[in-house]
Amino acid sequence: ADGLLTTEYRRLSGRQGPGAGRPAKLYRRAEGELTVSLPERRYDLAARLLAGAVDEATRTDIPVAQALTRIATERGRRLGDRARELAGKRPSRRALIDAALLVLDEQGYEPRPDADAFVLANCPFHALVDEQRDLVCGMNHDLLSGMAGAVGDDVLAARLEPSDGTCCVRLHASAPVTRGR
Repeated sequence: ADGLLTTEYRRLSGRQGPGAGRPAKLYRRAEGELTVSLPERRYDLAARLLAGAVDEATRTDIPVAQALTRIATERGRRLGDRARELAGKRPSRRALIDAALLVLDEQGYEPRPDADAFVLANCPFHALVDEQRDLVCGMNHDLLSGMAGAVGDDVLAARLEPSDGTCCVRLHASAPVTRGR
């Protein structure tokens, strides 16, 4: 029912016709991919950003770090565009923030209010940070800066503020916001 398996019926004995018996029901793993992670991790996103940066750097002879900044920022803008779309036509500042937080939650960041900022309680790239902190946190900052810019620089700003147990980026609201989450 969940689409994890596919079934087929086949005679395994090789016999045919009447009296050959009932065909066996055989199960196979479905073609789709399923990943479960608690808390949510987005290594697929990190891989796409990094692969895109290497590809662009190879084609254009620019440094990989520069390509990664551009690609992560562009992906972040698409997240911000989605938030603006969710906020509706002529949205209030509050609606933009709520939509941005929803998009971040969908990406696994688990945003939580904290005075005039939002702490991102989960880092979707956690295991990568242990190996390549500067690279991954820089990529994450570019991603979230792109999102904040698309939502509106006067609404949210992404700042690199590493702390233990949370994402390295904190989102600051341009004015204090209370959130009932």
